[in-house]
Amino acid sequence: MAQTNLTIRIDEEIKRDAEFLFNRIGLNISSAVNVFFRQAIREQSIPFELKPYDNNYTAKLKRSMEQSEKGEVITFTMAELEAMETGKIPKRAIDFLEKHKAAYAND
Repeated sequence: MAQTNLTIRIDEEIKRDAEFLFNRIGLNISSAVNVFFRQAIREQSIPFELKPYDNNYTAKLKRSMEQSEKGEVITFTMAELEAMETGKIPKRAIDFLEKHKAAYAND
């Protein structure tokens, strides 16, 4: 089969990260692209699901805005936030989460 060249533009950091990954599994960029193309042709589609980074982001943002408008928010002091890093959760945070646990069940 005759060979041809393909020129693409790609972010330098993505190329570097991809090269690192592909080298770890024994491929170079050219081989990896060939694998991708062959699989896409075989499946007649992109060979993986394309989805937004966080498909729940909009729903979470909307819920947060609604909670804020209803006054269903809790704020913490810097000391409380620092204490949380060591596992010491303020009682009022535990109480708040208990009260609203259904809303946070899927997060």
